[in-house]
Amino acid sequence: MRDAILDGEICCPGTDGVSQFNHLLKRKAQPIFYAFDLLWLDGEDIRRLPLIVRKKRLAMLIRSSDCARILYAQHIESAGKQMFAEICSRDLEGIVAKRKLGIYKDDGNGWLKIKNRSYSQAEGRHELLTKRRG
Repeated sequence: MRDAILDGEICCPGTDGVSQFNHLLKRKAQPIFYAFDLLWLDGEDIRRLPLIVRKKRLAMLIRSSDCARILYAQHIESAGKQMFAEICSRDLEGIVAKRKLGIYKDDGNGWLKIKNRSYSQAEGRHELLTKRRG
């Protein structure tokens, strides 16, 4: 048995593979979990290991899993500007930049989220999440 704590994001991809925030919020589709970091594995806290080592272990863990609802979030090690331009051209939310030798920091200071300012699904999201339920 494998015991693990993953960091990632739950989303509902549409038929084109693009995450549909409203489908997740309104439970219109089956969610999947994109795992992008591994924090704990089989009783060992591995947050102090370099990201690239944690990602390698994460990839092996997910490959050995039989869960189709957990996917490994790929990464690139160069061409970040070109990647961000492609993300924006496809109307995706943005990218997260991390140092490949960086450790996992609980306060979120070990990474940078770079948002697509033109992302169409961002409009109205804040109101949906902060609206009081009656």
